[in-house]
Amino acid sequence: MAESGWVLLLGLGLGLLIAALAALTLAYRRLARRLDEQDAAQQQRVEQLLKDISGYQQGTIGMGEELFALRDQLKRIEDKQQRFEQQDPQSMPYNQAARLVGLGASIEDVTQSCGLSKAEAELVARLHAARQDKS
Repeated sequence: MAESGWVLLLGLGLGLLIAALAALTLAYRRLARRLDEQDAAQQQRVEQLLKDISGYQQGTIGMGEELFALRDQLKRIEDKQQRFEQQDPQSMPYNQAARLVGLGASIEDVTQSCGLSKAEAELVARLHAARQDKS
């Protein structure tokens, strides 16, 4: 009987070992499947991020090109304004007065800064106000 007890215990132990191995195999498969799913999700996220980066790069390149074009346009406008101001030295105080009025300077500030009479400064202010009303 002792021998059958050992066989029974050995069989029970072997059965428990097989059950434990089966449980570990199932757990391993679940873990592998979950890792595969996470890997696929991460891969999708990486692909989306790469698309986003590419879009941002294209946008940045476009903005850079736009900035270069605007800088060139501004340079042409500055050159044109400088040529215009150099053509008629008498108009310089009026140009400066118009700029000051555009910045919100008072009539007194304009007369003192530009050497214009009060009537001339008021005229510049009215012309500026009329332009603002049209805009």
